[in-house]
Amino acid sequence: MCDGGCEADGCEMKGKGNIEIEGERGCEAKGKRKKIGAVVRRRENKERELRAGKVVDARPNKDFHIDQRDKRSEGVEREREEEEEPVKKNCLGALNGTYIRVRVPENDKPRYRTRKGEIATNVLGVCSRDMKFIFVMPGWEGSAFDSRILRDAIRKPTGLRVPTGYYYLVDAGYSNAEGFLAPYRGTRYHLSEWRDGCAPQNKEKFFNMKHSSARNVVERCFGLLKMRWAIL
Repeated sequence: MCDGGCEADGCEMKGKGNIEIEGERGCEAKGKRKKIGAVVRRRENKERELRAGKVVDARPNKDFHIDQRDKRSEGVEREREEEEEPVKKNCLGALNGTYIRVRVPENDKPRYRTRKGEIATNVLGVCSRDMKFIFVMPGWEGSAFDSRILRDAIRKPTGLRVPTGYYYLVDAGYSNAEGFLAPYRGTRYHLSEWRDGCAPQNKEKFFNMKHSSARNVVERCFGLLKMRWAIL
């Protein structure tokens, strides 16, 4: 303990009486500050070396392991994005038709009768990947094919436009053409078919699985719309 009678060589407290610093007497407090300073300097040096790509201490380091976990998470996320790349690169969203029941004169019912026997109009809906409708075209009879309605939407002066190099996802009811990406025909497609641990066995099935998952956004949009407006 350092007090007024301390005889330690070089002690700054020598001859200055009893002085306490933050609850410790002079020499002892000064020694602790030196130890703390050395620990802080070693930690700062280690952090600088880690940032520079050097590992100088093989002992477990909590911060280092957290950083490694973050890097592994980024790697997994990057692999997941690469797996979905075939159907998401330059993809603007998805489109499809949906039936909305209507009342029409008796002599018009055959044209509005769907393949399920309902009297409805076939409405084309186009949505973005973040579930926002960006184009809607109503008015077509329920008996009209989806591909025919899409052709009409493209031909209209104020119709659907697809920038060069981009595309929308469509189902097998549409043709695979510039601006519109359809799945492989004659190959398992719908998400319900991939349940129960059924993994794709070839590139066509893998593509269709990813395509169906991404295109499902338009089905969710229609579902939310009809949930909000029950009359539809």
